[in-house]
Amino acid sequence: MNPPPPDSNTLALPGSLSEPEVISPLRVARERGRVRGRLALLGPAFVAAVAYIDPGNFATNITAGAKYGYLLVWVIVAANLIAMLVQYLSAKIGIASERNLPELCRDSMPKPVTFGLWLQAEAIAIATDLAEFVGAAIALYLLFGVPLFTAGLMTALVAFAILALQTRGYRRFELAIAAMLGLVLLGFLYDFLKVGVDLGGFGAGLVPSFSGTESVLLAVGILGASVMPHVVYLHSALTQDRIPARDEAEKRELLRFGRIDVMIAMGLAGVINLTMLVVAAGLFYASGRTGVDSIEGAHAGFETLLGGGAALAFAIALLSSGLSSSSVGTYSGQVVMQGFIRRRIPLFLRRALTMAPALVVLGVGLEPTSTLVLSQVVLSFGIPFALEPTTLLTRRRDLMGGLVNRPATTAVASVVAGLIIALNGFLLYGTFFG
Repeated sequence: MNPPPPDSNTLALPGSLSEPEVISPLRVARERGRVRGRLALLGPAFVAAVAYIDPGNFATNITAGAKYGYLLVWVIVAANLIAMLVQYLSAKIGIASERNLPELCRDSMPKPVTFGLWLQAEAIAIATDLAEFVGAAIALYLLFGVPLFTAGLMTALVAFAILALQTRGYRRFELAIAAMLGLVLLGFLYDFLKVGVDLGGFGAGLVPSFSGTESVLLAVGILGASVMPHVVYLHSALTQDRIPARDEAEKRELLRFGRIDVMIAMGLAGVINLTMLVVAAGLFYASGRTGVDSIEGAHAGFETLLGGGAALAFAIALLSSGLSSSSVGTYSGQVVMQGFIRRRIPLFLRRALTMAPALVVLGVGLEPTSTLVLSQVVLSFGIPFALEPTTLLTRRRDLMGGLVNRPATTAVASVVAGLIIALNGFLLYGTFFG
């Protein structure tokens, strides 16, 4: 009887009766060629990066630029550096442990702590959906005149269509999200070329400073919009079994490409966020239109000062941001629930539950941009609850093996978490007692 042929995951050694050798998925990916082989290892960070340029970023960055010019440039730069560190640690968790962050929390922490982390993560998911649905609905209204409530329902349908790509392979989902990230970049690049930048003002904005409690509120909002807690959970899930590693050497190679992935994707997100603020500062603050504090007002300003093309580019960028980030938010919500409490509900039901507050906001006619800014402040308060477990778990050798954090990495992550907590505390004190 002839022996059965090897399957796609094994390779029989010629002239040998020994056990088949397991083929390395990493080697298969790398053998696609110098360029294609490297590109195949990139992608998860681009999915995470979409959350860093969601409609909440539009609201906070444009409001900050219009009201304070370049004052809060340093906040965007600092938030982006923090995002790089946090997403790198999250990617490392998935590669090193082959589990995601919520799963590790569930297995490593007391049940009451895990349950509490799950509850706050669900609250963060609702705040995230609020920003993304409202932003996409505003974009549809600006582009086509669709009523906001109807536009919110349309956003849900498109988000489901994008999510369906994930069931046909992770690469299609990653490419779709990356394409939408590119649309946002091109939209603001067009507007940036129309406006330009004041290099002196930009340089002054790199020096940390505030101008009253409201600027602190915007700074916290920018931080919450730029370091999205839900994608800290998601990124670890995107890397945990994307390309299985056979040994620690392959894990190190995957982590090296993961670091490159994070630097490129988060770098692009940072450039987009800076461009938003720079355009608003150059267009509105410089012309004395410091009262522009809404997305609709910004769109009208673009059309008045720069023309219809700039306004169209802005609206398309906003729509791409809302649709793509909404899909990523739903995906991360499933990771959170399944990881923390071993429960999974249909995507349709989950989408209905988390989008309900956003539809209420749209239905009762609350001011959309103010709601967006406040939702980002809520997200900022959720950052430590994602960052602290990430820091604690990545320093444990029993979980991370040879990819355990260096002491310096753990120290920096701990300082970052402490600074975020202090900034949130300062905001509360200034709001209620200042």
